[in-house]
Amino acid sequence: MSSLSTMTSPPPASTPLAPAARPLRRWLPLGLGVALVVFTAMLPLLNISVPGVFPGPTYTAGTLQLLAYAMLISALALSYRIIFGVGGMLSFGHALFFAAGAYGLGIALDVLAPASLPSPLIFALALLIALIFAFVLATVTGALALRVGGISFAMVTLAFAQAGSVMIRRNPGRATGGDEGLALDITHVPGALVGVVNTRNLFWVALVILVLAYLVALWLEKSRAGHVAAAGRENELRVRVLGLRPYLVKLLVFTVAGVLAAIAGMGYLLLQSTASPRIATADFTLTLLVIVVLGGVGMRWGAIVGGMIYTLLDQRLTALAGSRAVDALPDVLRIPLSEPLFLLGTLFILVVMFFPGGIAGIGKRLGGNKKRRTPAVSEVASDDQE
Repeated sequence: MSSLSTMTSPPPASTPLAPAARPLRRWLPLGLGVALVVFTAMLPLLNISVPGVFPGPTYTAGTLQLLAYAMLISALALSYRIIFGVGGMLSFGHALFFAAGAYGLGIALDVLAPASLPSPLIFALALLIALIFAFVLATVTGALALRVGGISFAMVTLAFAQAGSVMIRRNPGRATGGDEGLALDITHVPGALVGVVNTRNLFWVALVILVLAYLVALWLEKSRAGHVAAAGRENELRVRVLGLRPYLVKLLVFTVAGVLAAIAGMGYLLLQSTASPRIATADFTLTLLVIVVLGGVGMRWGAIVGGMIYTLLDQRLTALAGSRAVDALPDVLRIPLSEPLFLLGTLFILVVMFFPGGIAGIGKRLGGNKKRRTPAVSEVASDDQE
């Protein structure tokens, strides 16, 4: 009798996730994220050295500039992931909006320099003008490119990127600086953001931009528009049958991503004090695609991981390529090791072949967890009925 009751008794209550553990599981990622942001913000105040990765301790200007640049590239990669990962749109012209933010801010500061207004007001107006310009450019580009889909969409965005690159290179005057690039006019830039001694402040600005990009990406992905965009990525025809308009949603996703890229571009100009024509080319957009795939398209923080790793490797491999140790190697080793792009390309191939989920997905792959399910068309339909 006891054995029969044991066989028919329900499973222990501890088998499913206990209700008390659900809030912990929900808030744990948030707590870890906040702790990571706080720790990162404290790096300029700490003396942490990582030989071979950082050029010096974390409080030095060289290391802070490298980390700030990596965070800006990560924010830019996050904005590209919004287009590619959430909306399912393969764009070859996303770098155009990054350049629009950098060049837009530089040109606005140059034009407003003679104005008899307080410097903080001129700087704020320049930021606003650059932001509006990027918004209009992203909206117009998206409105035209989204009239087609697939490879045609990619080609239209590529055409816009090529046109923007030509306009930047063919204006050697004060407008864009041509091939020499645009130098930042620091007349009305706050003094706290100018000079090597203030690299710490620029580091914090880059961190704020990265956090902003992540929060906007999180909000957009969790919103109804993000669900519709993800459903349209799976089956756009079924979304239209439900009475929804994926075109407007995709345009929203495209525009938001373009504005975020422009904000990262503004931070880039303040950090580097110059903007080069390279940031407007399609090659730079392909670099963003590599970063997103390298980090993991399926995870938001994969773009951050990919951006940080790619930037650090690119900088350190460049230094390694010109070292005496590499020059002393035989040609069979010296030639590939002297080309950072060869090593980065090899790393990209290995990650794609053996870790399809990217670097950020290695933990899940090793842990045997199921892949996170993307919002299905049925979920959008149920939300629409509600």
